[in-house]
Amino acid sequence: MNTHDTLGPDGGPDPDPDLDPANQTDERGEIEPMLDEPPGPINWNLLRADEAEHTWLELNRWIDWLRVTYGLPASVVPPMWHRHWELVWELSALYTHWQCAYDPQQSGSAPIGWHRDFADARQRLRDWVAASGTRLDRDRPTRQTIWPGEDPAEPIEDVEIVNRDEDFVAFVMADVERRRQAEEEFLATLGVDPDTGEVT
Repeated sequence: MNTHDTLGPDGGPDPDPDLDPANQTDERGEIEPMLDEPPGPINWNLLRADEAEHTWLELNRWIDWLRVTYGLPASVVPPMWHRHWELVWELSALYTHWQCAYDPQQSGSAPIGWHRDFADARQRLRDWVAASGTRLDRDRPTRQTIWPGEDPAEPIEDVEIVNRDEDFVAFVMADVERRRQAEEEFLATLGVDPDTGEVT
């Protein structure tokens, strides 16, 4: 017996109170979800300027993780995905699906469901990329089918991708500014000062 042990009522060593189940508390507490609430779908048509900026940055960070983690080729996730709305909507849906599947309060089988859907999404992404014509080193706007009576489409030319990250930042800044101007114009029709929120 260790000389530092104290004797219990039965003459044996007194049990360590830290090991007594009656004295133990669950230090983990409640398992908190990754998010305050499950994410809803990303509707790019409705996002305000500040929401869009945050969403673009978060989505870009996640897609960068996704392509590196799963070794995705440019035929699935090309560098200029942000300039092709068909890819933006598909990848946004995949992102929110992933957030839900990996929330700590989700069922343990949810990730395998996400991977099953991920396999389907990869095939759709290949189809979107092939149709758009964007590649690893060059990009062009997605060709549009012109319906009878519509103006003819402008000529489409491939553009060399020099610095993808710089292009992404410029694209997001332009998108955010476009949304901010639309918000200000809408508030002006209501007679609301965009800086103070007060009705003028």
